[in-house]
Amino acid sequence: MLPVEHNDPINAKILAVSEDKIEGFVREPFEEIANHSRVGVEIVMARIAAMLRAKTIRRVRQTLLATNLAKGALVAWKVPEERIDAAFDWMFQRDPFSGHVVLRSTDTVTAGSDYKLWTTLKVPQGFSLHAHCELLAKKVGAERFRLMPAKGIFTLGVGHVRRKTIEPGSKADQPAKMIPVQLVELNEQEWNILVALKREFTPEEITPSPWVARANEAGVSVEEFCRVAEDLNARKIVGRFSTFLEHVKPSASGVRVTRFNALFHWAVPPGREIETGGEVGRHHILTHCYWREAGPEFRNVNIMAVAHGTDKRLLLEHKAAIDEHLRANDIPVSYTNVFWGGRSEIKPSEISPSVYREWLSQQAKT
Repeated sequence: MLPVEHNDPINAKILAVSEDKIEGFVREPFEEIANHSRVGVEIVMARIAAMLRAKTIRRVRQTLLATNLAKGALVAWKVPEERIDAAFDWMFQRDPFSGHVVLRSTDTVTAGSDYKLWTTLKVPQGFSLHAHCELLAKKVGAERFRLMPAKGIFTLGVGHVRRKTIEPGSKADQPAKMIPVQLVELNEQEWNILVALKREFTPEEITPSPWVARANEAGVSVEEFCRVAEDLNARKIVGRFSTFLEHVKPSASGVRVTRFNALFHWAVPPGREIETGGEVGRHHILTHCYWREAGPEFRNVNIMAVAHGTDKRLLLEHKAAIDEHLRANDIPVSYTNVFWGGRSEIKPSEISPSVYREWLSQQAKT
């Protein structure tokens, strides 16, 4: 039996690379992980497959910059207390376009604290985010929802293993650069290849040259598959090749990767969002940082960031260090808060237009 916990020394070396260090599309991803982690490729593949079987790793996949492929938003839902668990289950189990589904709370009653259900949503091109949310609201009995599309992305990654030792205030030498959200259109062959590219790997698929089988699936040669994938990469559609840890639930032996999921909120003056996002997003503890307009329900918050950890006090120290950095840079903050994650389920949001049309047809029948 191979060790399958994330804190095994060899597994930790592999995960420190495989979580979020393999940028873009590469033809031999497991060799790339081996080269960067300095662990033999056979060991890398065996350990990743074993951790995937044990559910220490939740999924292995080529990620996409889906914000450039489908209209997306963070959505906060106001749902009656007696319906909230059923709403959570419906979003996770029956809506393939809702990705993260999280119940959130605040330490004190504050702006927006009655919005306890939060989801990420992607709706394929040609369809409406608002119409999709109206449909979901009817299905789950939501009273209200707030759509918060990303206007810019400053940080997007995971890397829970290597973030365990980061000190509060640790940051990059330069502000984070904003990635604008711009929809890109694809032709039918590109969609076919993209669908095969993004599908999660089974343990049996953790092998050398993993794209050969995916090329067969897409009905093209492996050279054509890689050519198109590399073109999609150049067009800022492909993200990272990543192994995603199960960071919400404990492993079979009770080991947790993280315990707390903090969504940080800041409201800064209009016109200073890019500057603020760059200063917030340069902090190493953050896995996500976005410019989103949360509206009056959340006191006009416009910068949001996410951090994970096993110690709530330490996460608040990280937040305090970011707040101090903003003060030192003369960035006025009219309001700030932390929304803590509780019950949580995560899956990739589906972005295929054909899948969406089929799903809409099914909903019409029910």
